Amino acid sequence: MARVSWIDAESNPHLDAHVAQLDHFTKAMADGVIDKDELEKQEKNLVAAMRDAESQLDDKQHATVTKLLAELTAYSVMRTLHELTAASVKQLKL
Repeated sequence: MARVSWIDAESNPHLDAHVAQLDHFTKAMADGVIDKDELEKQEKNLVAAMRDAESQLDDKQHATVTKLLAELTAYSVMRTLHELTAASVKQLKL
């Protein structure tokens, strides 16, 4: 299988294609509500993926992936807050 880049042509994070392949994610998102069980399942999936990846990394790779995960998490939180704020401002204007 050919490698699909994590970054698009404009140097933007491009993980949507990868996330769309996660059937459990798309099913959980279908109703627009994430319940406690869905969140717990995703946490278990995340921990399993982290354990698998971590076991295959040497110390330098581990440091690189740790930085990547931290930056991804920070970006995700910031993007979510930005989108929520933009949606709130848009509603106020209506």
